[in-house]
Amino acid sequence: MIKKQDRVQMNEEIRVPEVRCVVDGGEALGVVSIKEAMDKANEMGLDLVLISPDAKPPVAKIMDYGKFHYQEEKKKKEARKKQTKVEVKEIKLSVKIAENDVSYKVKHAREFLEEGKHVHFRVFLRGREMAHPEAAAAVLQRVWPMVEDIGMMYKAPQMEGRYCNMMILPKKDDKK
Repeated sequence: MIKKQDRVQMNEEIRVPEVRCVVDGGEALGVVSIKEAMDKANEMGLDLVLISPDAKPPVAKIMDYGKFHYQEEKKKKEARKKQTKVEVKEIKLSVKIAENDVSYKVKHAREFLEEGKHVHFRVFLRGREMAHPEAAAAVLQRVWPMVEDIGMMYKAPQMEGRYCNMMILPKKDDKK
């Protein structure tokens, strides 16, 4: 769907007395009346497209707009294919977590980091645990040595409301 700001003026929609006309191949016709430009476009079987409406005089191009629009969409689609979407995996911990549970969760975190995903560790503080936020930071400080060989700390343990958060990113491989 074409958005309002992406909509271009073409053919009969152009409402200016004269335009600087350019043909798709690069040939410049100079400043001509809109009627002459339309006649030339119709003679060639192409569209007259206003490409720079703010210029003095406005610039119009004679081109096959359908083909041009198709190629632009194709370029955008190709650019989207090449984008890499970063996946963030969240691992929740608690202040009273046992050591074997920590190692189990760290094992999963290591798998995520090896796959190239970001890992977000969160420690939730309940009730009276809020009086000792350093306990949550201590849990994350226990986790960090277990993942520091394959990850780098993007965000150090930090309190945000009832959560203490830490973000770990995978280390870049020199082999790739």
